[in-house]
Amino acid sequence: MIVAVVLSAGESSRMGRAKALLPIEGKTFIERIVGALKHGGIERIVVVLGFNAEEIRRQIVDLPVEVLVNPDYKLGQLSSLHVAVRHLQAIKDCSGMMVHLVDHPYIDSKLVSVMLERFDDSTYSIVVPRHQGKRGHPVIFSRDLFDELLGAPLDQGAKAVVNAHRDATLEIDVQDAGITLDIDTPELYRQHVKGD
Repeated sequence: MIVAVVLSAGESSRMGRAKALLPIEGKTFIERIVGALKHGGIERIVVVLGFNAEEIRRQIVDLPVEVLVNPDYKLGQLSSLHVAVRHLQAIKDCSGMMVHLVDHPYIDSKLVSVMLERFDDSTYSIVVPRHQGKRGHPVIFSRDLFDELLGAPLDQGAKAVVNAHRDATLEIDVQDAGITLDIDTPELYRQHVKGD
C-alpha cells in the first residue's frame, strides 16, 4: 500500500494566510488535493501540520485523513517529512509514500493512478512526474528509502535522496503544467486561481 503524505506545516509567510485553507474551485486547497488522491486510488492519507496546526485541524476534521503535527516545522519541509516517515515505518503493509505539497493544488487524479500503476509494475524506488524537463509533484518514494530520507541533510531536503538515486528514478512525462505550479504568494494565487 502506498500512503499519501500531504505536507502543510509551513508558516505561509509569503501568502499571509494558511495555504491549506485557500479557496479553489469551490473547495479549499487541501480538500481538492485529498479528493484527487482518493479518486486516484490512494486509500490512506496523512497530513502533516505545524504552524497554526489546531486551527487547520478544526477546518479539516471532516476529511478522510490522519493528522500529524510537526513541532519542529521551522526546521523546514524535510522535518515534516521525517514526522511522516517515522509514522509510516510502523505501518507494516506500507510499501512507500506519495509525497505532495499543499501549495500545489493542481494535482490530477489520473496522474495519481498512473504513478501508482507504474510504481507497482516496476522496480524503481522513486517515481516523479516531469513537465517540459522540470520535475514536479507528487513524488513516490519506496519504503526502502525511508531510512535514507531520515538521514538526509535538513538544508537539502528530499532532493538529496532523489539525486542520489537517478538510476532508480522513473520520470513520467506529462502535459500537465500543474505538477510544477507552486502557489505560495498572493500574486501567484490571483494569477492562477482567480477566475477559475
